Amino acid sequence: MEKTNEFDKWLKKLKDNRAKPGNYGKSTKSHFRNMKKMKTTKFDIAEYLDDDDMIAEYLNNVLEEGETSDIIAALGHVAKAQGMSKIAAETGLSRPSLYKALSHGSKPQFETILKVLRAVGGHLNVKTIQPQ
Repeated sequence: MEKTNEFDKWLKKLKDNRAKPGNYGKSTKSHFRNMKKMKTTKFDIAEYLDDDDMIAEYLNNVLEEGETSDIIAALGHVAKAQGMSKIAAETGLSRPSLYKALSHGSKPQFETILKVLRAVGGHLNVKTIQPQ
């Protein structure tokens, strides 16, 4: 019985404090002030594209579900994972041109897309869509 009364008192106090203007969140502010700062890093998918099967799965998924900009970005991620210098040499493009062609908002020529796709070990394969 005593524990219930303590809980009820605590709950009432909590509600009363929240109801007062200017009191909302004071207890959580002090909690966050005492926490250690957390460091975050930017997610880079290129770090996870470390084998051919993973790269193929990633590109196929983006080709099936993504938009043009997603496909260009995905090719850039794969090229970065395999090494931009290597891909640039295989495509005959300079590294800066390759970065520019595969950057966000770019509109590279289809020929460039095909060169990069072949350089990363991929190819296009067309399948007919079965009517549902």
